[in-house]
Amino acid sequence: MRFRKLAVVVLLFASFMDLLDTTIVNVALPSIEEDLGATSAQLEWIVSGYILSFAVLIITGGRLGDIFGRKRLFLIGVAGFTLASASCAAATGGEMLVVSRIVQGVFGAVMIPQVLSIIQVLFAPKERVGVFGALGAISGLAAVAGPLVGGILVTQNAFELGWRSVFIINVPVGIALFITAALCIPESRAAGRVRLDVPGVVFISAALFLLVYGLIEGRALGWPVGIWIMMGSSPVLLAVFVWYQNLRDKKSGSALVPPSLFHSRGYSAGVLTQFSFNASIGGFFLILVLYLQIGLGFSAIEAGLTTLPFSLGALLGSGIAVPLGPRLGKGLILLGALAQISGYWWITRIVEAQADALVGTDLIAPMALAGLGLTLLVVPLTDVALAQTAIANAGAASGVLGTFQQVGSAIGVAVVGVVFFGTVGEAYTPDVLRDAFLAGMWVPMSALALAALASLLLPNVKQVAAHKAAVEITQDDHEAPAREDAISL
Repeated sequence: MRFRKLAVVVLLFASFMDLLDTTIVNVALPSIEEDLGATSAQLEWIVSGYILSFAVLIITGGRLGDIFGRKRLFLIGVAGFTLASASCAAATGGEMLVVSRIVQGVFGAVMIPQVLSIIQVLFAPKERVGVFGALGAISGLAAVAGPLVGGILVTQNAFELGWRSVFIINVPVGIALFITAALCIPESRAAGRVRLDVPGVVFISAALFLLVYGLIEGRALGWPVGIWIMMGSSPVLLAVFVWYQNLRDKKSGSALVPPSLFHSRGYSAGVLTQFSFNASIGGFFLILVLYLQIGLGFSAIEAGLTTLPFSLGALLGSGIAVPLGPRLGKGLILLGALAQISGYWWITRIVEAQADALVGTDLIAPMALAGLGLTLLVVPLTDVALAQTAIANAGAASGVLGTFQQVGSAIGVAVVGVVFFGTVGEAYTPDVLRDAFLAGMWVPMSALALAALASLLLPNVKQVAAHKAAVEITQDDHEAPAREDAISL
């Protein structure tokens, strides 16, 4: 417990590295396409393969941490993520890069759920507000900094690495995180015996895979009957998963996703808000960067600089949200969603009006507004969503929240890809690409509208404060000894 501040820094850097990798690759896609001869489907998989494998396995990763130790799983995740990043950088073809990205996502799913779980264990509810606020700010900044950092790395072409540098950058960072985490993060695991729900893993993994695979590959394959059967099977498997989780919970209490989590309206609303918000982010940056680089001929650095106002707006928003989050709660989340929608809508109006004459400076104001909205939404969201979660379910709750975060990103990218590439067809002309961008933008705007509605069901400030006070009293009277027994160096 002596190194809590250093442990938080390590956890924040790990989260930043993971989230940066979801968007940093976007500006490198045209270079990857040219260098490796990647197809449009492979380009989608380079983005979505990482997100999909992450989404499919993150609940399992959280549960494994509860069983075998969160520090141990965190270190395994960091090591595997670092090695997979090196494999991405060494890719000689589109297929190898896609496979390496999928492996990268697998180890990301082992690493990231431990972040929230370790924070839940190390900090009392009142202390978590600041930590979750910092985590939300880091998450928002990582998501929007990706295109800028990627643009700089690709354009500078240090050591003639080109697009490979966006993956190599993870290697020294990963090594430093591994060494520091091994020294400063205490080991912890769930009290009592917890077993891995293998059938549950199979059901939820298959349901997610069939849906996202169908969305990504359906357009490229011409939407054959088999694809529709795959996507139609997804909700059936999801229903089987829900039924099985209830059955297993009643029999042994070791369900992969404890049904009791969703007895809390606040947690359920938080999951839906997180899902919808993330569905709006990945798809937005994917089609924006593709339109700027392919449709308007922007270089990687020009495309990255165009997103800089988004990052600056997000930085401003985090400075506002961290102190105001505990006081405004879900009101700030709603305000953030509305600001981000407004920024997106403003971008579409400018793109439509300026057409081929569009320059990056035209988008400064709406990009800044959207970035501001992003961090106003995301900074308080994790704390509010997890406020009514028992510490015994920390791993499962954070794993489910993280899963819906990544599933939202994967589905957002997949649906936007269907609309964007479906509109483009084979005609990669500026006018067609502009129409495709404008059509695709309805997906993130609709997702944010759903996030705004879901945020209305989140617990209010008084409810969050009352629950935290009750949890602290319970921990002081009953749980502190158990927690200390579960923590070791």
